[in-house]
Amino acid sequence: MQNAALARVFSEIADMLEIKEESIFRISAYRRAARALDALSEDVAAVAARGELTEIPGVGASTAQKIEEFLTTGTIGYYEELRASLPAGLTRLMTVPEVGPKTALLLHERLGIASIEELEEACRAGRVRALPRMGAKTEENILRGIEQMRRRAERLPLGQVLPHAKAIEQALRALPEVKAVSLAGSLRRMRETIGDIDLLATARRPEKVMEVFTTLPQVRRVLARGPTKSSVVLEVGVQADLRVVDPKSFGAALQYFTGSKEHNVKLREKAVRRGLKINEYGVFRVKDERRVAGGSEEEVYAALDLPWIPPEIREDQGEVELAERGALPRLIALGDIRGDLQMHTRWSDGSDSAEQMAKAAKALGYQYIAITDHSQSLKFAGGVTIEELRAHAREVKRVGERVGIAVLIGTECEVAPDGRLDYPDEVLAELDIVLAAVHSHFRMSEEEMTRRLVRAMESPHVHLVAHPTGRLLSQRESYAVNVETLIETARRTGTALEINAGPERLDLRDSQARLARERGVRLAINTDAHTRDELRYMEFGIGTARRGWVQPADVLNSLPLEALRVALRKRAGAGAPQDGPAGRPRRSRKPRPRIAAASTARRKRR
Repeated sequence: MQNAALARVFSEIADMLEIKEESIFRISAYRRAARALDALSEDVAAVAARGELTEIPGVGASTAQKIEEFLTTGTIGYYEELRASLPAGLTRLMTVPEVGPKTALLLHERLGIASIEELEEACRAGRVRALPRMGAKTEENILRGIEQMRRRAERLPLGQVLPHAKAIEQALRALPEVKAVSLAGSLRRMRETIGDIDLLATARRPEKVMEVFTTLPQVRRVLARGPTKSSVVLEVGVQADLRVVDPKSFGAALQYFTGSKEHNVKLREKAVRRGLKINEYGVFRVKDERRVAGGSEEEVYAALDLPWIPPEIREDQGEVELAERGALPRLIALGDIRGDLQMHTRWSDGSDSAEQMAKAAKALGYQYIAITDHSQSLKFAGGVTIEELRAHAREVKRVGERVGIAVLIGTECEVAPDGRLDYPDEVLAELDIVLAAVHSHFRMSEEEMTRRLVRAMESPHVHLVAHPTGRLLSQRESYAVNVETLIETARRTGTALEINAGPERLDLRDSQARLARERGVRLAINTDAHTRDELRYMEFGIGTARRGWVQPADVLNSLPLEALRVALRKRAGAGAPQDGPAGRPRRSRKPRPRIAAASTARRKRR
């Protein structure tokens, strides 16, 4: 796939146009194309072969032509012309915070700087401060920006950072001096990996707030402490920045520092057309510099004739255009989830009993859960034999009755390399829910792995595919699989796909979840919890789903219990094609005996 290489080229074109001070609209167009290609789950060459490049959001006729050129020749003439017209290394300098296009050009022309290493050396030698519009403070900011950039090279998973950020936010909110506080940046947008933590606040005594912030127990080192802005490095290894702003600017600052850059550019374009300018201080009329908004994000968007846009979808992926038409979707929220359909107990590799999991789920307000311990061949994860599974089912039924929550009995059933399922059909037919999953033989070719999962999905007993691409953030890349084929198979067979909320997985990723819901495939957001505390991972899956524009109606476990039962029965009764993947006749289905009906104990409506 050449998606990433093309995305880098378009991003560099945008940077070079910025150096040349070209139209912001042209720059924005290339950045949108870069983002679209980076998020595209299908090989762009396959899209081009079908003549559908302009159907990719953010790709117009001109960029489509350049994509075709790249796919044919390996480069783009316009890109090479831009590179030849500019000194080498300038776009790399622009990746440093505090170094914009004009500064990069000045550094090169006056000091011959063409790399970040040369820039760092010049700052430490005190040569940068002698340039026009520079100074000792600028050097300090550039050096801090270089350190920050290097630290961001190793981004941390969302689940590793968010708890620390929320603890800081909570500590600041408890201060009597603080009137308002909020997370910002990519963390507020729930990106799957995080470079740093941004916090904004308004306060009566900013200096007191800074004192508390820089002395929190989570702080390893103080990078800078000022009256309204401080930066620290936390014990977890991530930088946290706090800004205290004027209440009149809080909403504008929150919108600005939440981003994304592409979304903010789109808003600035709209502002310009209305005779306005928008920045972190507010929205102003150009003709007389009069502030027209800024106290809240709702004010900022309203000044541009837009409704408030949820942070998770502020990525310039069509959200502004939908907002203009009043057609923004109502995204899934934590309160929409009625139950969790994947978790593990002591029967396999979990730490808690089924009863402990059920009680914890009931405390979260769930109507139901599914116990889905690993199947028999997964010995390293305590795979459950058929006999153990039947005994487990009897216990689970009693648990549901005692706790007063519906407990479904299921399995996370291993898919063999040839696509066969780990339990025989007659055992799978007895279960309430079957999740198919891959935990071994990751190095198969894309064709083999795709065929493996497709065969499993064509079983009438499989309701859901767990963590469909097998990735582990910062540990293991996805195995080679054609996600588009999986989505099409899910649509054809009525199988749901999982957004695994485990913070080390977040699989499906946001762009894949969006493609699935656009194709009419139902999703399930599950924690894959191995302890009762891990049931709270649901918020990470919700964040990923919201980034994928997922709505409540798209999610299997947003259904009330009886509607869920109907959906699971409908899938089981749907059958499969008459012939299997290799022309093998499929067995006709017999009436389903039941291992054990899940508890339908009476409960309060929630």
